[in-house]
Amino acid sequence: MAMAALNVSLCSTATSRTFGSSDSRSPKLRSIASVRSPIRRKPSPLNQASRIEIPTNLVSAIGESVAGAGLLALLAASLCFGDPALAYKGGGPYGAEVTRGQDLTGKDFSGRSLVKQDFKTSILRQANFKGAKLVGASFFDADLTGADLSDADLRFADFSLANVAKANLTNANLEGALTTGNTSFKGSIVTGADFTDVPLRDDQRAYLCKIADGINPTTGNSTKETLLC
Repeated sequence: MAMAALNVSLCSTATSRTFGSSDSRSPKLRSIASVRSPIRRKPSPLNQASRIEIPTNLVSAIGESVAGAGLLALLAASLCFGDPALAYKGGGPYGAEVTRGQDLTGKDFSGRSLVKQDFKTSILRQANFKGAKLVGASFFDADLTGADLSDADLRFADFSLANVAKANLTNANLEGALTTGNTSFKGSIVTGADFTDVPLRDDQRAYLCKIADGINPTTGNSTKETLLC
């Protein structure tokens, strides 16, 4: 018991010396601590930046700029999407005129140069293409019922899925034109037309051979011969 009490006494003494209050420091250390000035922290750059005041007129100018940009964006969107036809306007081989996906019934294109012009899905009933240069033009899924294509240069034009019924193809040159799908020439005039290398369906070829006649004035080819009648 005496040994245990001695150990407890020694441990208590050591602890008080190690973790004691500031009074246990030597007079010299207390003197140094009393004269040492407190450390002043410099304000961080972030705190300084947060105190910067933005002039009211600058905020107003920025707001007006953002509002102006938003207004311009809305205006551009309204021009592009307000009228679907505007999406096809300008540039490229099709020129600036809107001709794709439009109702162009009875419109006069006679004698014009419309190389590679895009008439896809357009309504071209009774349209006038007499003598027009339409090399490589696209009439994909277009309605050309009753259109005048006489004397037109239609080489390599695309008539896929097009309705060319009751059209006037007198002396037209369709060399290399594309006519895949349900392209129909029913009721059309083909006197003097050149169908060289046109991939016609058997039923359309048979029909055209019954009404074919004449010689194309440009190529000198017989319409019946170009149809392989």
